Amino acid sequence: MDTINPDHYQKGKIEVIEFILDQKFNYLEGNCIKYLCRYKFKNGLEDLKKAQWYLSKLIDEEKKSK
Repeated sequence: MDTINPDHYQKGKIEVIEFILDQKFNYLEGNCIKYLCRYKFKNGLEDLKKAQWYLSKLIDEEKKSK
């Protein structure tokens, strides 16, 4: 197993990191995407909670900027 690029990031036709970079997501956005994409293949509910945590932070930042 590649510890830098493990299987749970290589599901589908495009790697998660390539999608994140292509869409120019920032750190918070990228982590939301990363954890949502891998939860079925790695840590299940734990990854969904991580995605939720990053999404909450992103929402807070958006509120601050308005």
